[in-house]
Amino acid sequence: MDKEYLKKLAENPDFISGIYNYCDRWCERCPFTSRCMNFALSEEHFDDPETHDIKNKAFWQKLSEMFQLTREMLEETAADWGIDLDSLDLQAAQDELETRRQEAESHECARAAKAYAQMVKNWFDSAKDLFEQKEDELNTEARLELPDSDPAGEAAMITNAAEVIRWYQHFIYAKVLRAIKGALEETDEPPDEYPKDSDGSAKVALIAMDRSIAAWGQMNKHFPEHESDILNILVHLDRLRRKTEKSFPDARAFVRPGFDDANQDI
Repeated sequence: MDKEYLKKLAENPDFISGIYNYCDRWCERCPFTSRCMNFALSEEHFDDPETHDIKNKAFWQKLSEMFQLTREMLEETAADWGIDLDSLDLQAAQDELETRRQEAESHECARAAKAYAQMVKNWFDSAKDLFEQKEDELNTEARLELPDSDPAGEAAMITNAAEVIRWYQHFIYAKVLRAIKGALEETDEPPDEYPKDSDGSAKVALIAMDRSIAAWGQMNKHFPEHESDILNILVHLDRLRRKTEKSFPDARAFVRPGFDDANQDI
């Protein structure tokens, strides 16, 4: 892959500009992969199964090539705009980024999101036997062919709920943190009429919370004996959602390219 190919890819009118900035990175469940430049780039650059394995040398080689290409294009763009990258005070910028990172991590929403990720880990760690028991129970129902029983359907719902919870477990924290960092950066910029990137990140985080809450509701339905533990998680996650909505009151109204253009909620 070279710069010319990347530029040509970026000029493809079939791609929705910026759609990948506010997605949940769950490409397997996304209906817009054919219109996403990021997905096309990933398929092209990481088409070999070895390049998908973070423990494989091929993965890091491809990643290094991508970083080098990005650097070359950055330097080229900077030259076109008359910016001397060598003259920038990188240490000062790094210090400022570190200060904002620490401030963002101390925000109540970030701390709550991080705590939620740990709560998910703790619950699944303690539920290993629970899942095994449920599997045995459903297998027994399938063998007995009990009336008004759908063990395959129930198993599918539990699996889907677990996948949703696990997918967004750390994602929520990452997006909440990005939203907070963005809001801190935006305070140093003059106001304009454009939507705020921080609101876009916050909206994706809120959607992840919505889906996680629905998934935990399914877990509670199928594991009523663990209602107390699940409700504790649900209460924590709902409080995080309300705090995030309060911190980013315009987030829900943010229009994500592609996803929300046709009144969709994907």
